[in-house]
Amino acid sequence: MTDTDDAVAIACSLSGRDFAERMAWIADLNARALMTSRRGDLRLELDYAREALADVRQMVAQEQSCCAFLRFELSVRTDAVRLAITAPEAAREAAELVFGPFQEKTPQPAPCGCVGGCGA
Repeated sequence: MTDTDDAVAIACSLSGRDFAERMAWIADLNARALMTSRRGDLRLELDYAREALADVRQMVAQEQSCCAFLRFELSVRTDAVRLAITAPEAAREAAELVFGPFQEKTPQPAPCGCVGGCGA
């Protein structure tokens, strides 16, 4: 584990309604533009349609502010926008949970059963 791993909490700083709304926003983006996803250990690669570049950049900026423990690499290709998300070793046990929302095309219900209105 590096000093950087120690300094950054392995947690999302969003809570309640903000978290549910963000997950719904990402699911909508994915439904519109996600072409492929590949998972390899602590790395997730997502290919989006080029037309979604502005939205993908917005997602990266938003996620960097609430999930500082993740590393985001964005590259624009001729046929796609590739986003690679890497989790640190310290997040290994939570990697499936962390990466899940970035692959969803429909919002997943919160433990209370809703997808964004109750503030849970």
